Order: sequence, then C-alpha cells, then structure tokens
Amino acid sequence: MKVVYLSLTGQTRKFVNKLGMDLLEITPTNPFITINEPYIVITPTYDKEVTEILNDFIETEHNESFLKGVAGGGNINFGQLFVFTAKDLAKDYNVPLLHSFEFQGNEVDVKKLKKAVDDLGFN
Repeated sequence: MKVVYLSLTGQTRKFVNKLGMDLLEITPTNPFITINEPYIVITPTYDKEVTEILNDFIETEHNESFLKGVAGGGNINFGQLFVFTAKDLAKDYNVPLLHSFEFQGNEVDVKKLKKAVDDLGFN
C-alpha cells in the first residue's frame, strides 16, 4: 500500500519512514500528482489552510477513488483537537481513520497502523 503524507516539522516523515512502505510526500510544490493505486494518507494536525494541499492531491484526477484510509499524528495535549485533520479527512472522503499517533509515533503505533492497513485487504 502506498503511503501519501504531509510533513511540516519532520515528525510525520520520521513516522512514515519506520513503516517500510512505499512513500509519496506531498509538498506545496507537488500537490497535483496523479496516483493509480490504492493509498492511505498520513497527516499532521494543523489548520485547514496549512493542510489543504492534501485535499488538492486527493481531488486531483481520480485520486479520491484510490484513497482507502487516513492516519494522523499530533500532540495529545490538544485534547479534543488531537488529530482533527485526520478525522476531518476521513469524514470528508468517507474512509476509515486507521490510527492516531503522538508526535513521531513509536513501534506500537507502527504495528497498529500496519495491521490496520493489512486489514483493508489491498496489500
């Protein structure tokens, strides 16, 4: 499964690099890439104005049809706002929220997300 991700401070990048999966980083200079295979999105938690490039990517061509789930990283001290970006993306595109992790995650987070991806049945 391909992992499409956004990393602004490097925390999300550190997490996805632990997954051992095929990665595609979305940046402000490349959000309009077309993808032709199932993927998940992993996002940090920021205001919509900052993360809207993920929406641009998902809504490019037929990318939305290949989106299978979302995971999010953030700071648990934000309480109800913890991983709200991932929750919003999952709701907006009607896909499951696969996992939530704090900062760059740990090995337990890696195992849980990999299991959630395996459970999707697209590997």
